[in-house]
Amino acid sequence: MFTGIIEEVGEIVALKQCNGDMKLRVNTKQLDISKIQLGDSIATNGVCLTVARLCQDGYESDVSSETLSVTSIENWSIGSKVNLERSLTIDMRLGGHLVLGHVDGIGEILDRFPDARSERFRVRAPAELAKYIAQKGSITVDGISLTVNKVEGSDFELNIVPWTLEHTVMNTYQKGTKVNLEVDVIARYVERLMLGEIAITN
Repeated sequence: MFTGIIEEVGEIVALKQCNGDMKLRVNTKQLDISKIQLGDSIATNGVCLTVARLCQDGYESDVSSETLSVTSIENWSIGSKVNLERSLTIDMRLGGHLVLGHVDGIGEILDRFPDARSERFRVRAPAELAKYIAQKGSITVDGISLTVNKVEGSDFELNIVPWTLEHTVMNTYQKGTKVNLEVDVIARYVERLMLGEIAITN
């Protein structure tokens, strides 16, 4: 589990196709590798990846075909920048919202424009996710915990302050950029509860 508060922007330094899935290596500078153990989880642009090998300056992870099919990883290349966050521990503050690192779908940046010192982004979500996105609710974009400012159908807007632009990959977004989306897990549980016995008997 994560909070959506990014600790560092890392860099993809190796990608290898392996019989339908993939291995990747991420270089880090600020994450304390000495405190990371094999099997730990690191949210990499919002994707919960297991540390399979530790390197002097980063880590390696295996990426399943299932993960490749529902995330933007196939669009990554050597040199791609990625948001990084270590998994939440009981003694850490929950600064964002509850994030699982389970990507629900791929969104697309439709537009970005300045708004005073901030930047506004317009994002299109897959149609099946639209019902989970609410004005002033939470959404995770490439692992970042963000507040939704406006919703119109499958499109939503975000207001991004300078600090977030400077410390995440959002400043690289352009029209057409693909991003990993994770909706608020509470909305999914509410939907399941509302189905009640219908979901159990069908």
